[in-house]
Amino acid sequence: QVQLVESGGGLVQPGGSLRLSCAASTSIFRMNLMAWHRQAPGKQRELVASITNGGRTNYLGSIKGRFTISRDNAKDTVYLQMNSLQPEDTAVYYCYAWGRGTYWGQGTQVTVSS
Repeated sequence: QVQLVESGGGLVQPGGSLRLSCAASTSIFRMNLMAWHRQAPGKQRELVASITNGGRTNYLGSIKGRFTISRDNAKDTVYLQMNSLQPEDTAVYYCYAWGRGTYWGQGTQVTVSS
């Protein structure tokens, strides 16, 4: 069973930055795709950013230019650098992996508020 552990969430003021990390219990090199999703209160979970094994990235339109997803295969870790955070970015952020199966982390809370 693959385990994904997120970290790096917290409370930040509007305009601030956070970097989320997702550490996998197995080699992420074997994963076809890694991604970050988020779920705000009362809303459906949505895909924020994804990165394939080949390094191709895809982003939700509202976060383009502000967030960057990256992966470090040597550390089995995926990152989400979030800049210029806004209150509407407040959500629980989940790490996701697609390999032989699909896997989810437990989530990390990001709150953007003054």
